[in-house]
Amino acid sequence: MSKIRKNDEVIILSGKDKGKRGVVKQHVGLDYVIVDGVNVVKKAIKPNPMTGVAGGISDKLMPIHVSNVALINIATGKADRVGFKSVEGKKARIFKSNGEVVKV
Repeated sequence: MSKIRKNDEVIILSGKDKGKRGVVKQHVGLDYVIVDGVNVVKKAIKPNPMTGVAGGISDKLMPIHVSNVALINIATGKADRVGFKSVEGKKARIFKSNGEVVKV
């Protein structure tokens, strides 16, 4: 079970986008996530008239390591660490600061 999941609201802890908030769009492998609006790079695209692709420069979302993002605790509005606990016989994610269950 992963501590950071798809559709979680996260904050960036380090790098050029430090402090930005976004929503996790997808996982890339076990250790990387793609966050909407974070770690955007410019990508040059070659034109291909055979397939109708126009050339130019477009934006591309790049993955960011899971250690550089933290889940946002809605109660406090700050970044928080995540742990696991058995709640009513099921494994659930909890915030380390206050012990509340993470709402999905």
